[in-house]
Amino acid sequence: MNLRDLQNKLIVAARKQAPEARVPYAFEKRIMARLAKTPRFDEWGQWVRSLWYGAAVCASIALLMSIWSVAPETEQEMATNFSQGIEQTILAAGESENLW
Repeated sequence: MNLRDLQNKLIVAARKQAPEARVPYAFEKRIMARLAKTPRFDEWGQWVRSLWYGAAVCASIALLMSIWSVAPETEQEMATNFSQGIEQTILAAGESENLW
């Protein structure tokens, strides 16, 4: 919202009302000063923060994947044995076709 428009609307509304005795001195100036101090929404800051979070997540995933790739060879040996077993099964099936 435009601060200048809000200020004009508040001043017009305040002029329509008669001042009462219980309103403190310079109340409107304190309110207007507080409105001027409100922080503005920083769109670029939100984008930068989101991109840094994304970069941190990507870096942590890359670190975890690099640690996983250097893991002990026992799991890779199991995978190699499994692939060799499948290859032998497929070759054995191909050799048995001549029996028909």
